[in-house]
Amino acid sequence: MFNKILVSLLILVFTVPVFAQNQQANTQKPKTQTVQQKANFIRTSPLEVVATPDRFLNKKIIMDGKFDKFTTLGLDYKKAFRDSTKYIGFLLQRDDVVDHNIPLSEMKLFLKRDYAEKFVDLNTGDKISVTGVVFSNALGDSWVEVDNITILEKAPQEDEE
Repeated sequence: MFNKILVSLLILVFTVPVFAQNQQANTQKPKTQTVQQKANFIRTSPLEVVATPDRFLNKKIIMDGKFDKFTTLGLDYKKAFRDSTKYIGFLLQRDDVVDHNIPLSEMKLFLKRDYAEKFVDLNTGDKISVTGVVFSNALGDSWVEVDNITILEKAPQEDEE
């Protein structure tokens, strides 16, 4: 009987520190995963995503472009559903047209409304960087849920008379 108690105590003495180390290692993993997730983003251009939406389906992307405007385009469409009460859409400008502004309407970009409120001061032509996930290719278009916007450069404002 004494031997069984001694063996049990020895097991506890040696396994508790190992268990504590594993728990500490597990709490550190999310930080590592966060870094890896950022590394897993594919840097691309808006036109490349539009040209080959299947290639980017369910992938995390980073792309730079010029903001065009906020819109309700594509919201509540059942095959790529994003609820208009919770989301707002926005468009980027086509970067293959330089002499005037044309929205890239083949790409549906969605932001949660509470996050979008941080960007009410965005103006047409502001350069932004967008990260998100292409969650659908319905209608042959790219549907992107955006999780981050970074303003790279504000567009010069025209003087009002």
